[in-house]
Amino acid sequence: MRSLRSGIEFIVAIPSYMEADTISFVTKQVDLGLTKYYGNLKSIILNVDNNSEDDTKGAFLSTDTKNPKHYITTPEGVKGKGNNFLNFLKFAKSHAATLKAALTVDADLRSITPEWVKYLGEPILKGYDYTLPLYSRHQFDGTITNHICYPLFYGLLGEHLRQPIGGEFSFSPALMNHWLKQKWDPQARQYGVDVFMALHAIFGNFKICETGLGAKIHKASAPKLGPMFTQVITTLFDLLLSRESSWMSIPVIKPKPKKRFGLQELGLPQELKIDMRELKDKLRKEYYPREKLLKRILSDYASSNLAIMFEHDVYNIDILMWTQLVYQLLFSYRNGSPKARKDIVEALKPLYFTRSVTFDYITWRYTPKYVEEALLEQAKAFAAQKPYYSGLHVNEAKKKAAK
Repeated sequence: MRSLRSGIEFIVAIPSYMEADTISFVTKQVDLGLTKYYGNLKSIILNVDNNSEDDTKGAFLSTDTKNPKHYITTPEGVKGKGNNFLNFLKFAKSHAATLKAALTVDADLRSITPEWVKYLGEPILKGYDYTLPLYSRHQFDGTITNHICYPLFYGLLGEHLRQPIGGEFSFSPALMNHWLKQKWDPQARQYGVDVFMALHAIFGNFKICETGLGAKIHKASAPKLGPMFTQVITTLFDLLLSRESSWMSIPVIKPKPKKRFGLQELGLPQELKIDMRELKDKLRKEYYPREKLLKRILSDYASSNLAIMFEHDVYNIDILMWTQLVYQLLFSYRNGSPKARKDIVEALKPLYFTRSVTFDYITWRYTPKYVEEALLEQAKAFAAQKPYYSGLHVNEAKKKAAK
């Protein structure tokens, strides 16, 4: 392995926490990609870790590579994907004079190939600032993206970005500098980092594209109730509302797909199974403590329909109802106190799970292509219902005027 201390032109970062069992494979594939496709550039493989106790560091550094490796960790007790990315960006910033491109891949990937490095790096070297992934993913995987992030980007911002918070992406030095100038709140230092980066790239008018990577096979899981949901949605809502005046002024439009690099055919997704009964039990536990809050926030139609669903344990949030639920909660979040905002994000959880259950019942027997078409139709519904969100403003103004 050749050493490299200065003049770095290309960086591939692998953020990690407790990934000793998979990081060596990912590192090897990255090294093969760098050697095969970017052998003319001075490259480095960077592991940005959360002080893993399972010797992720040792697994990374002991992997035989032709390109140099470097390990960085957060201090003991400091966790968070966003903190790993901050270390990545600061390292990249220290090589800004020579840096041409940087990219990141998850440490738990089992489907990564050397070509992923090519597909992610190529657009940046051709003048793009931000490359987001296109995957073939099971409908049980990436549900926060499928049912909240993707449709809100599409519906409110007019941005057709299928995986705005995917774990694999690349960026230019210019975008790196822009991110480092932003305020990184606690949510952005955790799982909120992906949506933080995507929205700031959009708001900063950077040149964005997508690249096909194929199937994403990793340590996938069913919809999450944990901190990930809270951190992603809080960051999403906060940043969307910080620019509300700009996107409210944009009429309903049909977003155009971004320029696409990489694979054109993505193949079959990873096979996944979920325990639907367990999922229903969890969403019921999340719903009932927040039933009164939802009744105050939501329309009579929405709250009464939800009450019937949960009473009979039969769930069917259709596309129209889902768009209105999300927009009602976003509007309530806009006007809420800090304490109320936390409660509203938590109240969205059981509704998101209920929509996921509804969607899974509709699509589980159909092809991945059908699922993707159904998710696009959902995104289009968010765009078509954008005036509904505007109407919430009008109704509020009328209520205030009547007092």
